[in-house]
Amino acid sequence: MAEQQTKDLEESFKAQMGPRAFHSGWQSLLATDPEFFKASLSLASVPRRKGHLSRKNQALISLAVDSAATHLYEPGIRAHAREALAEGATIHEVIEVTELSSTLGIHACNIGVPLLVEVLKEEGKFLDDITKPFDQKQEELKAEFTKKRGYWHTFWEDFLRLDPEFFGAYLEFSALPWVKDVEGAEKKEAGVLEPKMKELVYCAFDAASTHLYVPGLKLHMKNALGYGATPQEILEVLEIATLLSLHTVHVAAPIIAELASAPSA
Repeated sequence: MAEQQTKDLEESFKAQMGPRAFHSGWQSLLATDPEFFKASLSLASVPRRKGHLSRKNQALISLAVDSAATHLYEPGIRAHAREALAEGATIHEVIEVTELSSTLGIHACNIGVPLLVEVLKEEGKFLDDITKPFDQKQEELKAEFTKKRGYWHTFWEDFLRLDPEFFGAYLEFSALPWVKDVEGAEKKEAGVLEPKMKELVYCAFDAASTHLYVPGLKLHMKNALGYGATPQEILEVLEIATLLSLHTVHVAAPIIAELASAPSA
């Protein structure tokens, strides 16, 4: 492709996605495979163009996907944090997205504890431990979780029953973005992002192809709708999460270019 056409593609990208989004991965892809760059831009620009979420919130959703423990794509983290700040996000909003995304690890328990209980039932072992009713402390933890997180789900039941101490520690950890007092926030002791946006952040990393946690995704979709999200907003979160797959070529392109330009042994 001619040099002018390459320049035109770069300008088209910046016009559609913003110059701050043109990070090293996109640059390498443009230099290595302009045609695929063009097709990738066509895909990535749809949510940006339709804009059911604000530019700021699109950047925060992208940050949630890239900063999740199952992905940790540093160029994207840097680009989307910079974009969010440029679009008016506060440092507290950016940090809160990473705090919400840091809860992903609990899915080891959300998936593992019910399986453990299933195995114990099949083996006929420790049945008293997995069938006993909640004591007063456990009931208090359940009530506190429901109040601070705004919901309760059955997948917490066995976890709370088997290890109330760890459940309580997770409650403190996960509820912080929902209850902390942030200077300048609209509400006291409610974090800084509105509840709908918090739930959309959870949807983003649960839907990402590196995670695909179906029970959590369905739960947080319901919660987001309850807080006023539209189907179009939720769909746009899913579309943004889909763009994670572009990081394959963003990472591979510079490596391939380096190897292709290296002198033969």
